[in-house]
Amino acid sequence: MFLRTSVKIKCLKLVFDCFPYHANLTRFFHLLLSVLVKFNNCAGNKGVRYETNSLDFKVRADGTMYAAHHVQMPSKQLILMKLTGFAFLFPKQPKGRKTVPGEVAQQQSDTLLPWRQHQSANGLRRQKRDWVIPPINVPENSRGPFPQQLVRIRSDKDKEIHIRYSITGVGADQPPMEVFSIDPVSGRMYVTRPMDREERASYHLRAHAVDMNGNKVENPIDLYIYVIDMNDNRPEFINQVYNGSVDEGSKPGTYVMTVTANDADDSTTANGMVRYRIVTQTPQSPSQNMFTINSETGDIVTVAAGLDREKVQQYIVIVQATDMEGNLNYGLSNTATAIITVTDVNDNPPEFTTSTYSGEVPENRVEVVVANLTVMDRDQPHSPNWNAIYRIISGDPSGHFTIRTDPVTNEGMVTVVKAVDYEMNRAFMLTVMVSNQAPLASGIQMSFQSTAGVTISVTDVNEAPYFPTNHKLIRLEEGVPTGTVLTTFSAVDPDRFMQQAVRYSKLSDPANWLNINATNGQITTAAVLDRESDYIKNNVYEATFLAADNGIPPASGTGTLQIYLIDINDNAPELLPKEAQICEKPNLNVINITAADADIDPNVGPFVFELPSVPSAVRKNWTITRLNGDYAQLSLRIMYLEAGVYDVPIIVTDSGNPPLYNTSVIKVKVCPCDENGDCTTIGAVAAAGLGTGAIIAILICIIILLTMVLLFVVWMKRREKERHTKQLLIDPEDDVRDNILKYDEEGGGEEDQDYDLSQLQQPETMDHVLNKTPGVRRVDERPIGAEPQYPVRPVIPHPGDIGDFINEVCSVGACVRRTTTPRPPPYDSLLVFDYEGSGSTAGSVSSLNSSSSGDQDYDYLNDWGPRFKKLADMYGGGEED
Repeated sequence: MFLRTSVKIKCLKLVFDCFPYHANLTRFFHLLLSVLVKFNNCAGNKGVRYETNSLDFKVRADGTMYAAHHVQMPSKQLILMKLTGFAFLFPKQPKGRKTVPGEVAQQQSDTLLPWRQHQSANGLRRQKRDWVIPPINVPENSRGPFPQQLVRIRSDKDKEIHIRYSITGVGADQPPMEVFSIDPVSGRMYVTRPMDREERASYHLRAHAVDMNGNKVENPIDLYIYVIDMNDNRPEFINQVYNGSVDEGSKPGTYVMTVTANDADDSTTANGMVRYRIVTQTPQSPSQNMFTINSETGDIVTVAAGLDREKVQQYIVIVQATDMEGNLNYGLSNTATAIITVTDVNDNPPEFTTSTYSGEVPENRVEVVVANLTVMDRDQPHSPNWNAIYRIISGDPSGHFTIRTDPVTNEGMVTVVKAVDYEMNRAFMLTVMVSNQAPLASGIQMSFQSTAGVTISVTDVNEAPYFPTNHKLIRLEEGVPTGTVLTTFSAVDPDRFMQQAVRYSKLSDPANWLNINATNGQITTAAVLDRESDYIKNNVYEATFLAADNGIPPASGTGTLQIYLIDINDNAPELLPKEAQICEKPNLNVINITAADADIDPNVGPFVFELPSVPSAVRKNWTITRLNGDYAQLSLRIMYLEAGVYDVPIIVTDSGNPPLYNTSVIKVKVCPCDENGDCTTIGAVAAAGLGTGAIIAILICIIILLTMVLLFVVWMKRREKERHTKQLLIDPEDDVRDNILKYDEEGGGEEDQDYDLSQLQQPETMDHVLNKTPGVRRVDERPIGAEPQYPVRPVIPHPGDIGDFINEVCSVGACVRRTTTPRPPPYDSLLVFDYEGSGSTAGSVSSLNSSSSGDQDYDYLNDWGPRFKKLADMYGGGEED
């Protein structure tokens, strides 16, 4: 019986004896590394056992480590292994007892005795403590064969009772299931299939020992299984294509972009350590190594100067990522593409394509493009580094021109914004400069080709004459006599270099008060100017005149003359109001009067109101009381005045110089009033001058008039009713329709006796019609066979029905018929001529030929008399024509 436990390492010393070997040496055959492992514990080196986590190497009991099988190692690779020292603690032997060699051999086996030791046969008892089991390492992607034994677990009670072993945890009885298994009898634990560290890097299992009844024999122990990584995954770039940019002209060391690749292998080992490098660069201009990459971080930076967007706009760099710390012989690699765009900076100033430009513009024209300025800029088109801005440096102090940039072509358009005058400037010499929206890059100077000269010629055109003072204002008194010269309203022709005459005419003269001399523009009055006219606005009269030259083409200008009319006292005041009413007794109310004057101050108020002395009754009955300069009161002087309408004359005088007066009449209605001073209704009527008898007479006339209108309406309705009820047909003796006058009869003559008149009478039966050969048929003959259905014609109301009239006449014996047969239809019989049925026996009239061609002789038409003269001229005289 023996125990093994882990102890604390107080001293661990590794001694390596190095030996020379070739760099390409990759295979070792049971090569002894001569590594001696020394271990000191608290009680010396007795009972020490060494183990390693590597399956490729073993450690002997004396501490010597050796290769267990053929091992392939990359050049200069560091192999890390875990060494674990176990102390085998043997219990004290009874005196005289020696250690059995078989027990020593058993102690040195790979069996794990993880559970505590129990009391020995001599009664001695060890301290109770559990094992700390070292981790079990399993390489991934093992080729087997499977199941492959990992370790054996034993309990020291298996010699006393039968023990069953089991394991639980992820990989055993939890998903993924049955990755690990254990022999329940022997305690050997196996891995059943290849492991994948990228799928799961470690497993935590628990080992159990129970008896045949399922009773726990030992406490469960923890087993940790680690999957050893193998280099079985290539580095994978996050993106297959990376896009970056760098300014042209950047200095070496300028950061461009970062590429990143991930390796699924263990990043703590060389299997997952990725290194980067640039494989190719396209194009290789100006150098094949314009960029470099940090092998560990993947940062791409510039390594050489000379980036020029105008020469190379884009670089394509192939980046390779390799694991095994970049070892190209053993590492796995992958590539990605980095597209580096060289961004533009304003390192090329714009330059004019020529040093001088020229253009031409007519005078007095604006918004006209007179010249296009072309520039060349090698920077990125339609960017701030390329967009041109033009400025006029000199030659245009008055600001007649501006230069606008065409956003598409980048050309400068010299545009007229302020009209130029040929008589003032015949030509302009401009100096212009061009620059970009963005400032030039550091160290770049403006080119001397960034300035140019522009020559603009001004062409003369016929300009319209203009009035220097427009609007011209003159002041004069109204009422000046006709023919008075007011002013001279002359225009100026700006074309000083053209000999042209100017003619004047009126364009607008609303009141037709003015005349203008056609040659010199002198204004005279054609009528008296009246300030009080409706054509005057704010005392000003406006007239517009036209001045036209005789140029080619002729041009004209307009001018406005404003005449301010000064008021004179030429209008007498008018009394207001014209009508008023007052009570027949005084002191109840009065009439307020004022005056209106068409003139203005000082030719208006204050006004003077007074009553005339003639007739004397005016001053006897009425009196005027002055209130102020514009108002007065008219009232009764006597105690009572009979109701009625009175014309009261009042003299109104203004304050003009000289003053004007006017005698106005105000109609005053005097009426009885109520207690409030208002006229009563009867009083108002009485005041209107109508007595009671007149009022009654008016009412009687109104009643009579309404009665006459009512009688007329009743008579009209009765007449209308009688007209509708009157018989449609009257007696034959009184009806003019039966007075048939026979004017002519074109009956049958001698040549007509051969006609069969039976064709004209109504047939008795239809047999002769059915048996008759096709030929002429009567128009009133009913067709044989099915008749077509026609829409019923609407019956139009008519005051008299002709058919009923004929039947009525025949019923009284007015129709005389011959009884002998054959007989023609009676003249007064009702025949149907508008029947449009089918099956008529009449032939088609389309066969009649009215052409004058042929052998027919129409000379006999001349013998038929004057009625056929026209027809004879048409057919008989055709050949002479």
